[in-house]
Amino acid sequence: MEKKNLELAVQLRHELHAHPELSNYEVWTKQHLIDFLKANTKLEIVDRGRWFYAIYHSNVGKRNVAFRADFDALPIEETINLPYGSQIPGVSHKCGHDGHSATLAGFALEIDQKGCDNNVYFLFQHAEETGDGASECAVFIKENNIEEIFAWHNMSGFKHNSVLVIDGTAHCASKGMSIHMEGVPSHASEPEKGINPSFAIAKVIDAIPGFIDPDVNEGIVLCTIVQVDIGAKAFGVNAGKGVLRMTIRALYEEEMDKLQKNLEEVAKAEAEKYGLKVSFEYQDEFPETANDKESSDKIRQVCRDKGFDLIELVEAFRGSEDFGHYTKLTKGAYTYIGNGEDYPNLHSYEYNFRDDIIETGVELFKGLADL
Repeated sequence: MEKKNLELAVQLRHELHAHPELSNYEVWTKQHLIDFLKANTKLEIVDRGRWFYAIYHSNVGKRNVAFRADFDALPIEETINLPYGSQIPGVSHKCGHDGHSATLAGFALEIDQKGCDNNVYFLFQHAEETGDGASECAVFIKENNIEEIFAWHNMSGFKHNSVLVIDGTAHCASKGMSIHMEGVPSHASEPEKGINPSFAIAKVIDAIPGFIDPDVNEGIVLCTIVQVDIGAKAFGVNAGKGVLRMTIRALYEEEMDKLQKNLEEVAKAEAEKYGLKVSFEYQDEFPETANDKESSDKIRQVCRDKGFDLIELVEAFRGSEDFGHYTKLTKGAYTYIGNGEDYPNLHSYEYNFRDDIIETGVELFKGLADL
């Protein structure tokens, strides 16, 4: 990577870090990235509202290859002392999306200056943390006849500047599921005159271990209870409303769908038994992110060609990633670059993106762009 381009990318990362914005509110971030590309490249910019992409039109134009970076931040206070620390109270880039976008922008500089035999698309995406972004941006794939797409994430707990790869599922599918039940309140001394949802919700909870049993599922299936909210702290009132909130997760999306159906069915059955109204609510929905082996093999080839340390992952990450919306529509792969075995974890107060892995990301993308 050219020294000047790396310096510009690092400076951009620091500017993004100082002005973090939450998912679906990345107005300054998006415009700053656009301004950077307009000032430093001749790339075509396509503004799609909350997201945008840039295009390098090759004179050869063999095929259309895309690279994606996310740019939203997290609702976490910046507590470490940085010269470019967050200027937004309660919001900071504790997942490294500032670094992902700076890497993609640095890569754009290199392609713009040095060229490529393929048409290269640089996709800058909003709202990865909530799962909204890729589902909205997925139209980009068919509209531009994208034949392959790549992205990467920095990852703590692995050797610094190593590249991690896996075939098949890289991230589990997940979603937030809420089961609302409504009965009839009554005086606590006369529970028979009301309909309390507690017993029905308890039956749903009791059914969960059977649904997630490894013996009845092909891959890992999880159901994490995050909140049970029934009634109020009023000892004279028999509860009339309740909600059970869970995160459901699975290695394979079809098994997450089966878990959802099972939970809905038992909730409906218990609600009918007790005379309760029941409804369901879903949010933070993430698909299974599955890597195409051909695309993963290209990452392996680039690592061999450039001498990067390559780590073969033996299992998918349980945490979800919305990149799967793209790989449902075209070939692609999601990869990782290590922050270091003992580096602070993502989403922690102590975490800060490592500037020195920007060049690794850029060189990885450059190698993939040429294949």
